[in-house]
Amino acid sequence: MLIDREFLARQTFGDLELASELLGLFADQCRRLLPLIGEAARPLGERADFAHTLKGSALGVGAGRVAARASAVEDALRAGDAAVSTEALSEAVADTLAALPASS
Repeated sequence: MLIDREFLARQTFGDLELASELLGLFADQCRRLLPLIGEAARPLGERADFAHTLKGSALGVGAGRVAARASAVEDALRAGDAAVSTEALSEAVADTLAALPASS
């Protein structure tokens, strides 16, 4: 499951407009943060912080796969792994964004 719709409905008290707005914000954050996380020239701490932010955003909308992949990347970066692969995270983001309604 890419987005836990039941979780999102509980978070938004069933407000479909709010859910759509949150998914749009999540999509924007994915598009903004993913390139920064993978930017090898950027300090590890910054990259880890971006991964942490993406993880939190994903958890907020019920995007569990993105959250898990972002968490793994964050942990690797915090452990000093500058060469950590972001491929699994990128795939999770792409799959999740593709599953969102066009307005998100």
